[in-house]
Amino acid sequence: MKIVVDTNRIIAALVKDSTTREILFDRNFEFVTPDHTIKEVYEHKDELKVKTNLSNEEFDILMAFIFERIEIIPESDYRDFMEECRNDISDPDDVPILAAAVAIKTDGIWAHDPHFREQNKIKVFTNIDMLRFSGRMKSG
Repeated sequence: MKIVVDTNRIIAALVKDSTTREILFDRNFEFVTPDHTIKEVYEHKDELKVKTNLSNEEFDILMAFIFERIEIIPESDYRDFMEECRNDISDPDDVPILAAAVAIKTDGIWAHDPHFREQNKIKVFTNIDMLRFSGRMKSG
């Protein structure tokens, strides 16, 4: 499954060794995210370093480790879908995520952000959905 990862899932993986981080390293998925995501994460770098007690070097190593599993989609691949997607979601920071998902025809977006539920172009998956897809959680 090809899944676009929302910035907040990446931040969650940076902050804590958790289910989110485990899902990111699950080989059942092919993860992608727009290049905009890296900029967005680095805008919060100082705040994230405080939360995680990581040095600059440790933070950069963890980022590199996480992004080994995530293909970066250049803006040129989704730019043509930005305007169309602006009308489908109220949070401007989420537009590149949605536009990338539409442009490269992914199976869905992995996000917990309620703004993604405003649109009907792409399916939205939570951690629970991802665990079910991986077979690590039984459907109930």
